[in-house]
Amino acid sequence: MLASADPADLDNGPRTARSGTERMCAVSRDVRPIDELIRFVLAPSGEVIPDLKRKLPGRGLWVSASRPAVAEAARRNLFAKGFKREVRGTAALAVVTDAAMLRGVIEALAMAAKAGQVVSGFSKVEAALNQGEAVALLHALDGAADGIRKLDAVARQNDLFTTESREFPVVTFLTSAELDLALGRSNVIHAALLGGAAGKTVLSRSQILVKYRLADDSTTANKFTAKTVRARTA
Repeated sequence: MLASADPADLDNGPRTARSGTERMCAVSRDVRPIDELIRFVLAPSGEVIPDLKRKLPGRGLWVSASRPAVAEAARRNLFAKGFKREVRGTAALAVVTDAAMLRGVIEALAMAAKAGQVVSGFSKVEAALNQGEAVALLHALDGAADGIRKLDAVARQNDLFTTESREFPVVTFLTSAELDLALGRSNVIHAALLGGAAGKTVLSRSQILVKYRLADDSTTANKFTAKTVRARTA
C-alpha cells in the first residue's frame, strides 16, 4: 500500500519506530515487511553502508531489497536527502550491498560446516542424496556440467525435485573459490546441506541474495520459487 509520509523519513532504530514489522521504501514509497527491505545507515566517515542484520546504531533509511531499487536511490541522491548531509559511497552501493549479502552467505555456510551440517565432494554428496540426508544441493558456478547433471539426476531419482512435502533448493551462484573459503577445503565443486538451523540460515540468506539479483528481471523473478536458488554472480 502507499503511505503519505515523507519517503525519506528515517527510523529511530528497527525496534523503536512506530512499526516493528513494516517500513516505507524510500524509492517506491510502498510500505513493506522489513524482510523485503534493506536498512542503510551512515557510518561516522559519512559512507552509506547496508545494515543487513538491522542492528547497527543510528537512524536508518529503508530501500526495497533489489539492485535496481538501491541503484535508483543512489541515482536520485535519496541518501543525502534522507540523512540531510553529504554522503559517500553511493555510486557503487548496489554492488557493495550485493557483496555484503554474498559474504553473509559464505559466513553462514562456514558456520554450517563447523556445525557438521555440510558434506562436500561428489561421493559424499551422492551418498547424502541417496540416504535422504541432504536438504539442499550446492554446485559451484564454475563446476563442470557433467558432475552437476549427474548429481541433479540422483536427486531426481530420489524424487527430491518433485515431492510436495518439502522444498529442495539448489544453490548455484557460489564459485569454487567461494565454496573453498567457506568450507576450508580446496577445489570444492559439490556440497550438500544436511538438516539443522545453520543450514536453514544458509538457504535464507541465499534466497534473499537471489531475489536481490533477479528483481530487475520481472519474468525471472516471477518464476522464482523456494525450490530453487539459482543466480549468477554479479
